[in-house]
Parts: sequence; C-alpha cells; structure tokens
Amino acid sequence: MHFEAAHKKDRVQAPALGLSCAEGAPARLAGEVRPADQPPRTVTLHERRLNGTEVHAAPILEHDDPDAPSLFTAKAMLHLARQYKGLVAGEVPATCVLDPDGDLERHLHACGELREDANWGCFHTRLAVRQGRGAEFGIIGRAVGAAFSVLLAEQLFASGCRFLISLSSAGQVVDLGRPPYFVAIDRALRDEGTSYHYLPPARFAEADGRLLNRVLPALTATGVPLHVGPSWTTDAPFRETEAKIAKRRAEGLLTVEMEAAGLYAFATAQRQAVLCLAQVTNRLNCAPGDFSKGAGEGAEAALQLISAAMGSWEEPGHFEATPVHPATLLGAE
Repeated sequence: MHFEAAHKKDRVQAPALGLSCAEGAPARLAGEVRPADQPPRTVTLHERRLNGTEVHAAPILEHDDPDAPSLFTAKAMLHLARQYKGLVAGEVPATCVLDPDGDLERHLHACGELREDANWGCFHTRLAVRQGRGAEFGIIGRAVGAAFSVLLAEQLFASGCRFLISLSSAGQVVDLGRPPYFVAIDRALRDEGTSYHYLPPARFAEADGRLLNRVLPALTATGVPLHVGPSWTTDAPFRETEAKIAKRRAEGLLTVEMEAAGLYAFATAQRQAVLCLAQVTNRLNCAPGDFSKGAGEGAEAALQLISAAMGSWEEPGHFEATPVHPATLLGAE
C-alpha cells in the first residue's frame, strides 16, 4: 500500500509511520531503495502507526513482555539437531567455559587434556571436555561477541550446564598497570544489542552480586593479577574512537570487551549462574607487546581462576540478581 502524501510547506509526511522526507520526494513502499539524489528521511525517537501501536526509530528498543516465552527455544532446536545428526541425548559438564580467543582450548588440546563431546548437538560449534589433571569442565573456543556467546549459553544451560564462565580478551580503558591482567566484571555497559532482547533498556547489565561475592575470595587467593569493576561491552571494536574511549574512561569503565553485557542480561533474565572474566591484553593502540597473554598464552593463569571459581560457586537455585539502580537507567545522569 502506498502512503498518502500530506503536503506541507517544507516536507512531505508519510502519516502511516510518522516519517518525513524532503519536499518533492515521492513516498515509497516499505523496502524501496532511496534514490541517490534524495536526502534521507528524518525520524523521531518514537513513532506511531495509524492504529496507535508504538514503534521506535531504533527497533532494538521495542520490547515484548519479558515474561513471554520464546517460540524458538534452544531445547527444541537441540532435540531436532540430535535427531538429524543421530546423536544420543546427554548432559554437558556442570561447569562450562566460553573461550573467545580459543587460546585456552588450543593449550589444553596440545596437552592432550581434551576429549570431544560427540553428542553436543549445536550446529555451530564443538564442545570439548577437559579431563585428566584438575576438575572437569566443558569448553567452547572462538565464541566471539555477545550474540554468539548468548546463543551458546542458551544451549549449554538447556543441556545441563549449571555454571558458565566467560573468559574474554579485553582492551585496557583505565590504566591499572601493564597488561596482561584479569578483571572480574561486576557490571557491563550495554553498548551492544543482545542484552536488549533479555532486559528492558538500562545503562548496565549487572553481575549476580551474591555469586560474585562468593567466588571473589577464591579468585583473589590464586595470586593471579586480578581487579574487580565495570566493563564496556561493544559490538564494534573497530569503532572505538578516541573520543568514545575518553568518555568511557571518565565513566570509570576498566576494560572493553564484546561479551559480558549480553551474558549478564541473559543470566539475570533466565536466572542462571554466569561469571564474566576479562583478560586485559592490550592498550587499544596496537603498540608493540599488545595482545600478549604471557607464558603459555595465559593458559595456566586462566586455569587457576577457573578452578577457583568452580570450587566456590553457589548453585543457581540460590540466584539473587543485583537490582538495577535507577541511576543506571537510560537517560539518567
């Protein structure tokens, strides 16, 4: 259906969506390509359809009932995936690790400490299980970004995982010393998209404070260089401009990574136990020495923290999400 143009002095309105375009530019069907010589339409933050249903200029801010179940579920997908692949249903280890860089997974594989979980039904990844010395845990490498991490988190918890640790590689925003070192993330700035599908808009996604307080003494006791504080989660690492970094630094954000906000939003919404650790490896300017994780690509330090967290975490039945404070809401100062 074509929009009925309402001519005004300077603009032509498309009342069905409340959008406007330059005078003389014809209204178009949804999805039509804008001619190169026609300026883009201006939009307001909130628009309304003719039937009164609210839509947004930014679709990611359109929220369903947070308690409404998803039609597409990880459990149903995995059930069909196993049927298609001829796999036997089984549970993954109680603790699983997401390893975005894949360095820890490669180290364990080289040491002969991994076996593949042949019944992991995920279409996109392989799940390996650490065996031999130390406690058993599942690990998935190269799980980069909030969207992919949460996609895997959904499937892991649907398959028997009860505690998920994310081990992100991160950039230094606030100078806490020379990298590498770790940050236990207590809240993450939601400068990504996935978190908005699990929680209403707010500035931060919060860690489960009770879980974090439970594991921090054990993490600290390892002697691995560790700080605790907020992080900046982004979907676009190559858009970390000087001005944006300065703003995040002034806000007190210690690191920048790509997973924590989405995972913490998922954890809060689904009442699951998730801990996000960031290994700070660079100062964002690609100087010599950046991205080094130290001896063994930081594998031994990471294993110490994983083992400490596994030995001290609390079952998710006692989950107590940290409340979102009013000052963290979007638009609040």
